[in-house]
Amino acid sequence: MEKTLVAIIKGKNPKEMVRKALILIKYEKLVEPEDKVLIKPNYVAAKHPDTGITTDSRIVEGIIELVKELGVEEITVGEGGAWDTDKAFDVVGIRDVVARQKVRLVNLNTDERCTIKIPRAKFLKEVGIAKTVLECTSIINVPKLKVHHMALVTLSMKNLMGFILPKNIMHEHINQKIVELASIFVDKVKINLVDGFVGSEVDEVDGKPVKMDVVVAGRDMVATDTVSAAIMGIPPEKVRYLKIAEEQGLGTASFKNITVVGEKIEDVKKGFQLPPQFQEYQN
Repeated sequence: MEKTLVAIIKGKNPKEMVRKALILIKYEKLVEPEDKVLIKPNYVAAKHPDTGITTDSRIVEGIIELVKELGVEEITVGEGGAWDTDKAFDVVGIRDVVARQKVRLVNLNTDERCTIKIPRAKFLKEVGIAKTVLECTSIINVPKLKVHHMALVTLSMKNLMGFILPKNIMHEHINQKIVELASIFVDKVKINLVDGFVGSEVDEVDGKPVKMDVVVAGRDMVATDTVSAAIMGIPPEKVRYLKIAEEQGLGTASFKNITVVGEKIEDVKKGFQLPPQFQEYQN
């Protein structure tokens, strides 16, 4: 089995970090000039990226610039957060970025919705997906480095919840449903870039910021989340959705099948404080 690449870059300049990370995973082979690219950040709440809750707009802009260098003309930034997504767009500064870069910005919660059936799903048999997501040909997934009070972590795979409505259908059997949702997009998600410039411990919305100065990038959602969990000091085998995803062939959660390039995990790793219900996993 060919090993999958996951890059870790540490630094102080988000745009430079994005460029270095994407070059290491050979991003130019993953996106075509004719692609309709959707960039999906995490704007779960109207909080500034320095809180560790939302994706840094400088990272999004760095991605837009690199994608444009490949000749891509159709670029959309789209997100459907948990609450007031339009207010979140203001707070994180993404409106200035899309205006400067002349790309579209879409609130996926107010987009036209299409019902999609998920083959062989146990629990998430059908789901409402924003039309913009279905019409794009390539997704660049830009989650935040955070713990989660139900799934233990919220990274690349869980970030796809921003595509759906209603969102509360995910909460029961959440780990299996994260995998079932991701199965729809496993081929369309070409790049995952985790914003670990500032992460969040304790909680995904009301947590405490952790200054990390890292980004993590990979083609494989499962592998990218595996490396990101380890960077937070969380044993990846404790993240149930990663195990399920690997078993169902969505990617690899095994370090024997992952080549980490750039920084070493042990050199950037910090032990994030976990939600109370996961204290048994605390280092």
